[in-house]
Amino acid sequence: MFTFSSLLGAQSESPASQSLLELDGGVKVLIDVGWDDGFDVAKLKELEKQVPTLSIILLTHATIAHLAAFAHCCKHFPLFTRIPIYATTPVISLGRTLLQDLYTSTPLASTIIPPESLTEASYGYPQSATDPQEQKILLQPPTGEEIASYFSLIHPLKYSQPHQPLPSPFSPPLNGLTITAYNAGHTLGGTIWHILHGLESIVYAVDWNQARENVLAGAAWLGGAGAGGAEVIEQLRKPTALISSSRGGERVALPGGRAKRDELLLDMIKSSVSKGGIVLIPTDSSARVLELAYLLEHAWRTESKSEDSPLLSAKPYLASRNIQATMRYARSMLEWMDDGIVREFEAMASGQQKTQNGDQGKPGAGPFDFKHLKLLERRGHIDGILAETDNLGRSVGKVILASDSSLEWGFSKEVLRKIVDDRRNLVILTECMGKPEVEGTKMGIARTLWSWWEERRDGVALEPASNGGDLEQVYAGGREVELRDAKRVALEGNDLNVYQQWLATQRQLQTTSQAGGAAALESADVVDDASSDSSSDSEESETEHQGKALNISATMGQANRKKIGLSDEDLGVNILLRRKGVYDYDVRGKKGREKMFPLAIRRKRNDEFGELIRPEDFLRAEERDEVDGQDMRGQPGKYDTKDTLGKKRRWDDVAADGGRGLPNGGNKRQQIDQNVPGGGSDPMDFSLGAMNGDVVDDVEEVVGPSRVVISTEMLSVNLRIAYVDFAGLHDKRSLQMLIPLIQPRKLIFVSGMKEETLALASDCRKLLAAKIGGVDETAIDVYTPEVGVKVNASVDTNSWSIRLTDALVKRFRWQNVKSLGIVTLTGRLEAAAHDPPGLANEGSNKKQKLIKGEAEETPTREAVDDFQAQMPTLDVLPSSMASATRSVAQPLHVGDLRLADLRKIMQSSGHSAEFRGEGTLLIDGSVVVRKTGTGRIEIQGSGLSAMQQQEGTFYAVKTKIYEGLAVVAGG
Repeated sequence: MFTFSSLLGAQSESPASQSLLELDGGVKVLIDVGWDDGFDVAKLKELEKQVPTLSIILLTHATIAHLAAFAHCCKHFPLFTRIPIYATTPVISLGRTLLQDLYTSTPLASTIIPPESLTEASYGYPQSATDPQEQKILLQPPTGEEIASYFSLIHPLKYSQPHQPLPSPFSPPLNGLTITAYNAGHTLGGTIWHILHGLESIVYAVDWNQARENVLAGAAWLGGAGAGGAEVIEQLRKPTALISSSRGGERVALPGGRAKRDELLLDMIKSSVSKGGIVLIPTDSSARVLELAYLLEHAWRTESKSEDSPLLSAKPYLASRNIQATMRYARSMLEWMDDGIVREFEAMASGQQKTQNGDQGKPGAGPFDFKHLKLLERRGHIDGILAETDNLGRSVGKVILASDSSLEWGFSKEVLRKIVDDRRNLVILTECMGKPEVEGTKMGIARTLWSWWEERRDGVALEPASNGGDLEQVYAGGREVELRDAKRVALEGNDLNVYQQWLATQRQLQTTSQAGGAAALESADVVDDASSDSSSDSEESETEHQGKALNISATMGQANRKKIGLSDEDLGVNILLRRKGVYDYDVRGKKGREKMFPLAIRRKRNDEFGELIRPEDFLRAEERDEVDGQDMRGQPGKYDTKDTLGKKRRWDDVAADGGRGLPNGGNKRQQIDQNVPGGGSDPMDFSLGAMNGDVVDDVEEVVGPSRVVISTEMLSVNLRIAYVDFAGLHDKRSLQMLIPLIQPRKLIFVSGMKEETLALASDCRKLLAAKIGGVDETAIDVYTPEVGVKVNASVDTNSWSIRLTDALVKRFRWQNVKSLGIVTLTGRLEAAAHDPPGLANEGSNKKQKLIKGEAEETPTREAVDDFQAQMPTLDVLPSSMASATRSVAQPLHVGDLRLADLRKIMQSSGHSAEFRGEGTLLIDGSVVVRKTGTGRIEIQGSGLSAMQQQEGTFYAVKTKIYEGLAVVAGG
């Protein structure tokens, strides 16, 4: 059984992606925890309901649309962190920096508490001050350290590495579930998931790109970069279900491919900076930014050799809150990139080696060692470069890559605010923005600019391109756009009282609903219940439950403290952990846990191989930054090799360069950064006049409960708008070419607008019908589910579980077909035996006694025997029936013959073999082998005599075909 449902993103304008796969036996797989730029917590309600039933979680891309809600779920959904999560190493590292950038840039990511949740808590307070619609109280956001700890829970996987995951503690057995990650393109570490479970072979491919780019290799459908295959690789071919995204299904790729795209972007930039204009390119902060940053850096390296290039008078910048960590991770993951990047790095390394050996020449720079592109992480840097002028006071051309692509948060919004009034300036959109499906829906800034670009109401500026064509840049025409600024403000007065009441209510609900639930609510303000995670604590008495209720009541009564907290009496013995400077606690007259130190004893999980370990606990110090995921920027020198391996930390080294300066004794990657001028290790290594001093961090940190205040500003837009497709997604041609080659039995489209999803589904029905020989289109199973709608995409096969007797197994004659073993059997099916009631009760009593002393996840021997006793049994046929059935059974040919493999086999045997048309192989000029769409093999030979055919090519071909198949005899 396999059912699919989309929790977010199907037939919707929202790019967010959340998919739920339910397999046989109650196994549930969640793929992606995406969000959109609205950060509406109501869209996560369905996901929250599914958390207690999930078995594993898979992540595909390090983008807002695929994992923006990950930290929110870890912090506010109590059981979420107990579910095994799997992703590739780049998705883990870049996803961490993405969310740190997100929560630092906008308070809206913390999510506003729904007004309906505050309505009950606001009773008893003046309505004017506690209107839930006006309060906009925020949940506590995860800190940078918490985000790093959440991502350290993810299990890293490599491409093409089959893995059998462990289930969550509350999941049924996975029964041999196997997951394999394949390259999806689009982002670094982006994943196509292959899920194998029983008879189901599911390929989940959302947001993939077949085209090869500067940094990223193409998707692995045809074997990946450099493979040059004409067929889909065997692991991804003919799945029982293919789940693909339909976004971009109506988009036609730019003629000329990647080279034309890159040339178009650079021509757009040159046309603006040559007039002294500023070019803004909004992008994400961890995924597509790598492709754009690489292109700009290498364009400046090339153009710096030309004296008349317009780029010489302009400077490129890359602005994001956490861009230093992002680029540091990118430099450490070159093996995940295209082969061209690896060759470039190897050439740089060999050139540096020659320089160290005394040869002439300067060492080159690596792919992401920026000599021209400057990295900015603070708003003060942005203000400084925008105010920069030349000696005559004229504006200097600049190119600014800034996050985020939505223009709703991040530095891109701040840059847009400063440059909208100048017609020389240009904003280049790199992604297609869909229109709202509901008329009258408020559009964001990026969608508004995209709609203006499509309308072209105020005229188009035609600039000359390098190839003789024209560049289209649309005038904004002074139209107005609304900018929304969100600011975090500390709670005071009645708002604080309402929040305290709401928080106490939530604690009580979670405490009564599930053990350990209160730990997910604001760790700084919650009592540390050490035994909440231990199901075997024998001291969980009713008196303690009453004590918890009294603590909750006391908490709900505290409304006069600005920061929520519990009194010393409420904390009890936990005061030793929760209060600083408290080392003594009087236990006289106390009972139960109040007499013991509050030490949490976690139950260790075991499997058949022993105790589970955390691989990150055994890493060397220099590996922690890459794998464990700690961000050194916030804690200078903490995980630095030179500071931790037997040396004391020098305060002057920590103060310089934000703690990132290293002597010559650092590792190789850090030495490379130092040898390259402007290697991006310090965003302050350039002179900006007014920015010679230190820049104070502009992020306002509000400690404790807070609310968001949203202010709006209308801007008159006079700049130009252009569009260059850098989304890195599949186009219409890729989808229509690859889906018939994949040959899925069921096809499901998600993650796209309604119109393009339905249009693509119609086209694929026609293509698949033609592929299998003119079958009616209605017979092709192509699904286009909406959000929340379940689709039954099970393989059309009836299967049962039976038990084989030892006598029957001894008669098996196995034949191997590739990695499978094939055997036919004939036997007599016997019904399941029913045990006497007394025996059954005795078995259940024994099972209960054994389970008492064992882990809950470990099945007992008696349980397995009871399960097998309920299964029907297949036994050897009696001799009287065996002869009758043997004459009826026919031999079977099992296997899948590929003409490409047959061609190689015949050529290695001394025969000539060549393809003549699609699906036709000509051998020795006399024998033709055809394979139809249904898999049928046809052999045609010339009209020779029987004796000549036996000694000639015809029977040689037939023999080789039979050798590639398993001929299973009947009986």
